[in-house]
Amino acid sequence: MSVPPPAARAAVTASEVLAPLPPDADGPAVWAALGEAGLLHTAYRQGDPAGGVDPDGLATLLAAADERFAVGTTLSLCVALATALPLLATAGPAGPAHEVLAGALAGAPPVALAATDAGSGSDLTALTTEVRIGDDTVEVHGTKRWITGATSARHLLVLTRHRPGRHFTAFTWVLVPADAPGVTAQPADTALFNGSGTGHLTFDRVLLPRQYLAGRPGRGLADFAAHIAVERLAGALWGTALCARVLAETRQWLSGRTVLEEPLWERSVIRQRFAVCLVRVRELRALTRELAPRVAERHDVAAAALLKASAAATVDHVLSECAHFRGAEGFARSGAQWLRAQGALWGVGGGATEVVLSAVADSADTLLAELAP
Repeated sequence: MSVPPPAARAAVTASEVLAPLPPDADGPAVWAALGEAGLLHTAYRQGDPAGGVDPDGLATLLAAADERFAVGTTLSLCVALATALPLLATAGPAGPAHEVLAGALAGAPPVALAATDAGSGSDLTALTTEVRIGDDTVEVHGTKRWITGATSARHLLVLTRHRPGRHFTAFTWVLVPADAPGVTAQPADTALFNGSGTGHLTFDRVLLPRQYLAGRPGRGLADFAAHIAVERLAGALWGTALCARVLAETRQWLSGRTVLEEPLWERSVIRQRFAVCLVRVRELRALTRELAPRVAERHDVAAAALLKASAAATVDHVLSECAHFRGAEGFARSGAQWLRAQGALWGVGGGATEVVLSAVADSADTLLAELAP
């Protein structure tokens, strides 16, 4: 894959590239701007998704998007960079997957990752979307729910089962053009996550050439397990940036808001609650910096679970406290309570908190041993 030289990538920052876009720009618009500037490559080691993510580069892109755009817009960027493109890179150096990957890195609309079925939630082994693999064709049939980019992507990376049962070798990725006959996309019934293109997908006997298989049959869940760890790292990186931004904005607001001629910031109870938020964000950042190399380089599942659980708890606490500080004003359209509602994503997306805590418990002996002096 052609990678821009380092000098070209460093010529302009993500913040500078995104500055001309309006605040309500959606995910594809932000993606196009970064791709045309050659900056999407900076999210990866050696500039290539096949080499794995570069935590510093990924963090820079997510922070730049979070600084200016809605949660949904940054969500679109996060899922595509951390999971969809690296998964697509596992399909090999030729064929439709390679062509779509190259186009996406250049700024074409990002690929939508379609994993979750109706009713299956975090239990991907229960999904029913299936692919029938023939000698020359594949046929996809089923539904996917709450898919980021469902209504805006040109291509969909779809997790399917090619045989019955829950064994991890029963699942396969298929790259499906969004305009293929039999594909239907419907916007999700929610006012949240503007800019993400979140929706539901239906595949009614979608027939494609066999080369649209994305990777070897049977590798679907194994590859997903590795790359969902990276998405959990991305969530921690983004969560840190989001909380830091919201705390800085809240600190400024508390200093200017007066009650009985006294700034709210001068009230001891508010200062203490704010300080707790600040401590938790610093803890999340420290944990993320410690574990990022293990997740990015080795796809360490336990480390990723720690990050996911910590990010979910921290984002929920910080956004809840900052929304409470705002009082009734927090309920304004796009106010602090609106952001707080979207912050619940950290406790659900990429696996519910309860699921990842089970993964932490499964690795308890190893994690405890690491704490020994």
